Amino acid sequence: MERKNVAQKWLTQAQTSAQAWQFCWALLGPDKLPEVQFFGASTLHTKISRHWSDLPTDQHESLRMQLLSHILHFSSGPRMVLTRLCVALAAMALNLIPQAWSQPVADMVRAFQPQKPDSEGGSGAEATQDPHAHCLALLELLTVLPEEFQSSRLAQARRAQLREALAGEWAAVCPMLRQLLQSQDSSNQVKEKVLRCLSSWVGLDVPLGESHELVQDCFTALSNPELFDAAVETIVNAISQPDCQRYIDALVNLMPLVLGLHDQLKKAAQDGDMETSHGICRIAVAMGETHSRVLLEQVEHWQEYLALVNMILFCTGIPGHYPVSETTSSLTLTFWYTLQDDILSFEEQKQAVYLQVYRPVYFQLVDVLLHKSHYPSQEDYASWSSDDKEQFRIYRVDISDTLMYVYEMLGAELLSNLYDRLGRQLMDPQQSAVWQDTEALLFGFQSIAETIDVNYSDVIPGLIGLIPRINISNVMLADTVMYTIGSLAEWLADHPVMLGGILPMVLQGLVKAELSVSSVSTLKRICRECRHDLGPYAQDILTVSQDVLLKEVHKSSQCMWLMQALGFLLSALPVEEILVRLHTLVTPHVQQLDTLAQQEPNPSNKQSIIHILGMMSSLFTTLDINRQADNLEGASSPRLAPSQSTQNPVVVVLQQVFTLIRTILSKWLDDSEVVEAVCGVFDKSVRTLLHDFGPMVAQLSGMLGQIYSAFPQASALDLARQMVHIFAGEEHHISNIRSLIELLTSTTLTIFQQGPRDHPDIAESFMHLHAQILKRKPDLYLSDQLDVKALFYCGILSLKFPETPTVKAAGLFFTELLPRCKDVPSLGDVLQRDGKLLTETILQVRHDLCNLLLNQCIWGSPRSLTEHFSEVLLSLNRHCPALLSQWLKETLQTPGFPSAHVSTEQKHTFSQQLLREQTNKRRVKEIVKEFSLLCRGLQGSGY
Repeated sequence: MERKNVAQKWLTQAQTSAQAWQFCWALLGPDKLPEVQFFGASTLHTKISRHWSDLPTDQHESLRMQLLSHILHFSSGPRMVLTRLCVALAAMALNLIPQAWSQPVADMVRAFQPQKPDSEGGSGAEATQDPHAHCLALLELLTVLPEEFQSSRLAQARRAQLREALAGEWAAVCPMLRQLLQSQDSSNQVKEKVLRCLSSWVGLDVPLGESHELVQDCFTALSNPELFDAAVETIVNAISQPDCQRYIDALVNLMPLVLGLHDQLKKAAQDGDMETSHGICRIAVAMGETHSRVLLEQVEHWQEYLALVNMILFCTGIPGHYPVSETTSSLTLTFWYTLQDDILSFEEQKQAVYLQVYRPVYFQLVDVLLHKSHYPSQEDYASWSSDDKEQFRIYRVDISDTLMYVYEMLGAELLSNLYDRLGRQLMDPQQSAVWQDTEALLFGFQSIAETIDVNYSDVIPGLIGLIPRINISNVMLADTVMYTIGSLAEWLADHPVMLGGILPMVLQGLVKAELSVSSVSTLKRICRECRHDLGPYAQDILTVSQDVLLKEVHKSSQCMWLMQALGFLLSALPVEEILVRLHTLVTPHVQQLDTLAQQEPNPSNKQSIIHILGMMSSLFTTLDINRQADNLEGASSPRLAPSQSTQNPVVVVLQQVFTLIRTILSKWLDDSEVVEAVCGVFDKSVRTLLHDFGPMVAQLSGMLGQIYSAFPQASALDLARQMVHIFAGEEHHISNIRSLIELLTSTTLTIFQQGPRDHPDIAESFMHLHAQILKRKPDLYLSDQLDVKALFYCGILSLKFPETPTVKAAGLFFTELLPRCKDVPSLGDVLQRDGKLLTETILQVRHDLCNLLLNQCIWGSPRSLTEHFSEVLLSLNRHCPALLSQWLKETLQTPGFPSAHVSTEQKHTFSQQLLREQTNKRRVKEIVKEFSLLCRGLQGSGY
């Protein structure tokens, strides 16, 4: 491999050398291997496309003749060499058009005429021997010419000039392509090449008005199986150009040809010929979607466009199950969005006319989409691959989105239609036996209710009444029933009288593992939206939930959702009830945790402990009795607010399990996952309860300090930050918070002294913690126990970490610290003494980190760091401009700092620009970014 790389490098250098103009012809000799000939042709293309200016003008003509001669010589192959030579001649044409080569296409056609021997000699005999090969070579050349234009890097003005010149050449290309396509003598190989050539030129926006007859000829090729794919691609490319809309007559003339494919489409669908139906569908959709508004406006041709819409509707409903026995229907879904948008964009009077014509089509579309969303039989579905099942799931999501969109056009009538059909099905035992029909109708309801406000629909009460009649023995149907109920949770909150009929179904689903995701998510939505009306059902919900949790029916993530649901439920109960029910709910899990805590640590125990702690975290995330206050105003029987002497139920439970948690920590202190899970329980509780968490502050502060001193971990610092955020302003908690901060800080300073490089997470969390302290309670920095100078150095060290999150946190620390320097003497002193080091570090680290991130592709973008460095510099300039000016001057006068790429003058300009800005964050960011690019020698590179 090393030798190969050396060879590759040498060959690349050889291609760019001046001698390449000569040796490329030797490599194209008839005695060489095809791979060698290909390298010769590629070298020629490289020289022409990248080093054209090296070739004297008087050699242009001989190069052109040599190239044409070699293309003729290689017309019979090898194909890869021929194509590369054609690309080389195309590159040459782009360099010479239009000034030095005014009619390239005409000259190329003339050079390939079989009856005219080439003037260079030698190739004339070949020209008469194999006209078929030469015809293919000419078509190859004409095909790559626009492709080379599209892929070339050209200045905008030059691109526009070339595009115009090439479009002018279309008049010479088009008649020849028509003649070859219509000729009986042309082989399929030639006709396919013609089609690909047209496809290539279409990309230049050649006017459809000049080529529509050739496009019409392409339709005849669709009846030839060998040409079918190429013809489809060409027609789709030709009619998908937005510019085509200027040529309305041409589009109208193409319409009968598209409609004429309907019979071929039907036969293909009947025969299960997926390729043919797919191709014809692509043509119909390209015509309908790209030009829907233009064609709608051709009022005299309205019947033809309606016929096209119905043809696309047939494609949407093509027989078979996507993606196993058909792949066509998905192509049509965006068309229905486009048509609807165009119809609804007309003024009211016109819109009414179009709606009269197309609303019936959209009702048919709903039927078709619901039919296409049907699951296959369970036997068939079981035989599908996991990839097919996933594609079918995504397809149903697309159908769901389309149905939701269609509702905008059909409105309440659509829901009534679905409801009537569902009612008829459920009342007729024979019909309701086909579970797929019921599932599809519910799927339609759910698709609409998920995103549209159905609160005012008069069919929802009837639907809620019908749902309990559905037999949910089939898993797919049961899943959809659950999701449908979930989508109506907000409606149920406004109509709580209907909860009694629907909740038993959800609880029935909850006990089935196969309905885990749908039943748990639905219960969570109901508990969140309807929590104030669930009192009468609370016992049932808690009993069933507790049962499935203890029997481990659900996976861990669903258990977390279920606990969140129960948190919402408990929050809305009368205060005196909450603690009793909370005890009942958590006691079995606490007992299990106690048993696990007594055992010797092992991997199985660990996962069980983390799972139970996770469930408690999830429960405490949503169990918030204070959040209900607003909702309870005006309630007929307001619940009791907890008195000052009544502790929050969550706090009561936490105090009861506190000793148990300490026992767990004593055995798992060195395991970051367990410590994180423990911290998570308190973190979620603090975030939810806010000041109600107060009674726990003293205990938790003591425990946090102990566990961090014994085994420092980032999760403990993050929890401390939450406590600072909420309790640092409360006088009766401040001594506990102060002691905790001092202990955490002294322990972390020891880590920094020993070398923090292996602990970027601790450095990041430590910076965030102190940023929070400076924001909420800078008075803590007045303590003699906090080594402010050491903290300043920790910030500087953290700025030097390669991990972006740590650098961001350090930036935040300094932006919070600098404004406090006037009020906190110790901060002012350390800034006076070490501000220069901070400035120097920002400039150097900004440069080094950007290089590191670019060179090693480390996660994070250099640009994302600009903001954080910029904010520190802005803060320095805002709070100590004179000092910053002095520090910049001293720092930047060092030769080669921060980079050898920047001159003394550029450094001076940077300083002056920066010092002028004290408020404009965006401008400082631009100045720093510009200087950073200069430091890396990238300015003007377009980076």
